[in-house]
Amino acid sequence: MKNRIRVARAEVRMTQQQLAEAIGVSRQTINAIESGKFVPSTVLALKMAHVFEKPVEDIFMLDYED
Repeated sequence: MKNRIRVARAEVRMTQQQLAEAIGVSRQTINAIESGKFVPSTVLALKMAHVFEKPVEDIFMLDYED
């Protein structure tokens, strides 16, 4: 799964720590999701989409090679 979290954060000038606090996870979790090492739960993906005020599909993209 690919994601645009880093881009979405940059658009609103938000740090990994600020996003982590907004959705109730650690900064390390945000880093792992951004780098593709961890696939978030549906709940976490929806929380991120809510924070960025975007549809989930604008932040996460299915990688058909996975």
